[in-house]
Amino acid sequence: MSNILIIKHGSLGDIAQACGAIQDIYENHNNDQIYLLTTKPYFELFKKNPYLTDVILDKRLSRFNLIYLYSLMRRIKKLKISKVYDLQNSSRTSFYKKILFPSSNLNIWSSSETTLPNDKTKDEFDKISVLERFKHQLETSNINTNYTMSPDFSWSCDDISKIKSDYKLEKYIILFPFCSPHLTNKKWPYYNELIDKIKNKYNKQLKIIIAPGPNEISQAKDINALCILDNNKALNISQLSSLIKDSSFVIANDTGPAHMSAHLGAKGITLFGSHTTAYKVSIERENFKPIQVTDLNKLSAEKVFEKIDLNNINFI
Repeated sequence: MSNILIIKHGSLGDIAQACGAIQDIYENHNNDQIYLLTTKPYFELFKKNPYLTDVILDKRLSRFNLIYLYSLMRRIKKLKISKVYDLQNSSRTSFYKKILFPSSNLNIWSSSETTLPNDKTKDEFDKISVLERFKHQLETSNINTNYTMSPDFSWSCDDISKIKSDYKLEKYIILFPFCSPHLTNKKWPYYNELIDKIKNKYNKQLKIIIAPGPNEISQAKDINALCILDNNKALNISQLSSLIKDSSFVIANDTGPAHMSAHLGAKGITLFGSHTTAYKVSIERENFKPIQVTDLNKLSAEKVFEKIDLNNINFI
């Protein structure tokens, strides 16, 4: 039995995308102990993951914080890790490699750098979709990839029966109209117009809800939808997963909840401007489709409304 380390720091969308890769690593190391190094927002969440032995917290303090760095590296070295799967592939994790396994190749440290195809530069490789990059990385590291291309984030779900009862939620559409303050080019501006169209067609048969994050609650008052909170606080990731999974339809900007929705098997659409492509971020699934335009400000509510498919909903 060996000890295996997976590194995945974030972000939320990336966490959902990595689920299949983590499952494949587990399936190929089912006699080993598998540890995952992650950051505080995902530490408790990953403790629920059935494919992990334990989770290690990386506070990601400055590299010049030598006391912290020594403590973290010492803890990892004590595990006598035989192989690392770096699914973060960042400058920080490359720095960790130089400390933990300075001269290792892909047999010890599997990353996008150590498994880079001979006929591609790193910049060229990074243009491939996220899941295809994971697939190449793992297969080059002798991992059979049965799940990498089809991540399943359902393990993250929690019981939200009380929340659904409190808000009388049965059939509902959930919207994710927000985005990070520094990524406003991802934000579609016509959610209230879309809400009016949905209400006009479905009247009271279908509730329209939003579930703002901790920093989005103050913005929620600007959206004409039912705001779902837990004791006046934002839902945690596991609660949000269940709310998404039980929804009739999801409409989202290109943010973390959109990627959660895609890999929870939810039915819905996500809206893309020119900031990236749906292909590159591997978001298109059987039930979850992108609308890609050059300018989100020119995407009308009518066009989005036409893409809402509620044919399988049995209204009372």
